[in-house]
Formats: sequence, C-alpha cells, structure tokens
Amino acid sequence: MIFADLVAGESVFVDANTLIYHFGPHPVFGAACSQLIQRINNQEIHGYTSTHVLGEVAHQLMIVEASNLPGWTLGKVKQRLRHQPGALLNLTQFRTAVETVLRSALQILTIAPALLGTAAVISQQQGLLTNDALVVALMRAHGLTKLASHDTDFDRVPGITRYPPL
Repeated sequence: MIFADLVAGESVFVDANTLIYHFGPHPVFGAACSQLIQRINNQEIHGYTSTHVLGEVAHQLMIVEASNLPGWTLGKVKQRLRHQPGALLNLTQFRTAVETVLRSALQILTIAPALLGTAAVISQQQGLLTNDALVVALMRAHGLTKLASHDTDFDRVPGITRYPPL
C-alpha cells in the first residue's frame, strides 16, 4: 500500500519525513508527498500530525537549507549555526514550511504529559526511538491506525498500517 491507496474520507497521521519530502522537495518522493498534502488540503482525506513532528520538520529543513549556504557542508551545520546564529536570518524554508502547515487542513495534535510515559513504554516494547514512539502514542490516543511515512520502523507496530510514498 502507498499514499495513493488511501481512500477518500480516511484519516491518516502524517510523519515528519512526508512533510520534509514535500517541502524539500525530494527528487523521488516529493511529488507523491505533495499529492498527499494536496488531498488533505482539499479535505478528501483527514490529515493529522503533531507539534513534535512539526518541530522535527523545521529542524531538518533548517539543517538542509543551512548546508546549502556558500561554503557550508552538511557535516558540521549544527556546530556552525551555534557559532554563527546570525546565519539563521538567511534561512526561510523551515519557517515557511511551519507557517504553511499551520494554515493547512492538517490537524495538529499536541502531546499531553501522560503520553510521554506511554511513549517510553512503546519505545521499549517496539524498539522505537522516542519521536517515533510519540507518534504511535498519539495515534493510539486519537484512534488513528493509518500512517503516511517512509520509515519502515513502524512496520513492526501492531495496529498501525504504514503507507509509504511509493
């Protein structure tokens, strides 16, 4: 199953990589991710994401954009941004992406403090890193079972059906 297999009226949680590929845009997955976001904005599909996912998207887009600054490389971007915070003034993609999502039809879920404990348990039970475990905890708390993500780690989580871009 892929994004295109999501049926009108269904609900899907949108993971960070889907948004990153959309805003990137990714040369292989960008078009499929953009089509999914368009279906959500057209309200054909009910899309959900979270504040922590949106933070992850902003962070990754910031790093990628900074790595494209003249003389910068991907290897030491975080270190250079810490030492040259003024460089952030030249970065716009991460902010535009956040503002676009906030204006979109994506519903943004917040993490209740109790879900942090739930996510820690899920992390150990399913062998997921914290951000992924938070996605699962949020999805379960909101009765969501479909996930738009390229991350195959979610395939081992019972009750979650992952839809990759292609």
